[in-house]
Amino acid sequence: MITTRAAVLRAMGAPRPYADSRPLAIETVTLDPPGRDEVQVRIRAAGLCHSDLSVINGDRPRPMPMALGHEAAGEVEAVGGGVDDLKPGDRVVMVFMPSCGHCSPCAGGRPALCEPGAAANGKGELLGGGRRLHLGAEMLHHHLGCSAFAERAVVSRRSLVRVPDDLPFEHAALFGCAVLTGVGAVVNTAQVRAGQSVVVVGLGGVGLASVLGALASGASPVVAVDLSEDKLALARSLGPVRTVNAADADAVEQVRALTGGGAEVALEMAGSARALEAAWRMTRRGGTTVTAGLPPPEAALAVNIVSLVAEERTLKGSYIGTCVPSRDIPRFVGLFREGRLPVDRLLSGTAALEAINAAFDALADGKAVRTVISL
Repeated sequence: MITTRAAVLRAMGAPRPYADSRPLAIETVTLDPPGRDEVQVRIRAAGLCHSDLSVINGDRPRPMPMALGHEAAGEVEAVGGGVDDLKPGDRVVMVFMPSCGHCSPCAGGRPALCEPGAAANGKGELLGGGRRLHLGAEMLHHHLGCSAFAERAVVSRRSLVRVPDDLPFEHAALFGCAVLTGVGAVVNTAQVRAGQSVVVVGLGGVGLASVLGALASGASPVVAVDLSEDKLALARSLGPVRTVNAADADAVEQVRALTGGGAEVALEMAGSARALEAAWRMTRRGGTTVTAGLPPPEAALAVNIVSLVAEERTLKGSYIGTCVPSRDIPRFVGLFREGRLPVDRLLSGTAALEAINAAFDALADGKAVRTVISL
């Protein structure tokens, strides 16, 4: 066993600002060595995502106490039995849905829907069963099989994808969630083709990654929608992107005018029923509305069934961008290295582990796209 520092959440629903209430405590925890088909990773960079924030504020209930964090990159320190394709020193990206490779979804080429992986994540355990984190006599739960806001983690081999050794850690981390989810929703879930009109509602890290994916796919026009003028300006700086402020009373009408009657593909990335309703209204007849946002479990959407049928509309969910991570992360990294997918533009800045609570305030306030904890 070794000790490592980790950000531990003991209870959800702490009041804002988090810099004062400090829901995440930096604790020295004990980490078991990797078991069979497991890997010990020295984490170097971990991104702050709304999926983490939704656990902190209680929108996405998880078992407590939990070591948080799921979007990260690092290097292999040790491997357990059965791991013969990774070695110490290899650079890896964490994936927040481990895939067993044998269940019905995995066998059908949809590892994002892995049934044992989903069950393990829901229980706060690793794919192989059980937990590897201790705080004294107390066992800690794993967040999405990663628990990445820490100096070290033990994870399933199925939670890792190797990346080039010269890929900067702070950029590599973004591929584990923001890029997989955002770009994947465009190219895999919606299967956007060159020349199709695309609107993206919600410009956090995932939404802006979707904008990058739409541009890389040759979509035209690409329209970005958000409440923040700063994020709208960032979207415009990424390429030929038109923008609409979601606060405008006629925001839907503006998008429909810019796209000649509605977008062929509308992507909702804000994690709110209201945003999804707006995206639905921004979609043209015969178009596809995709949502990758994760609102509170009780959120619901009322859909006009006549429009769904008579206009041949499609409404789709997208989890991890319908990606096969072992296939798609190398592809997306290749596009990044060619300059066609500048995901480094999503990076708002870096912070120390001790500053994580204040960094979540910035995320909750919409002042940061992706802050990365450097470890």
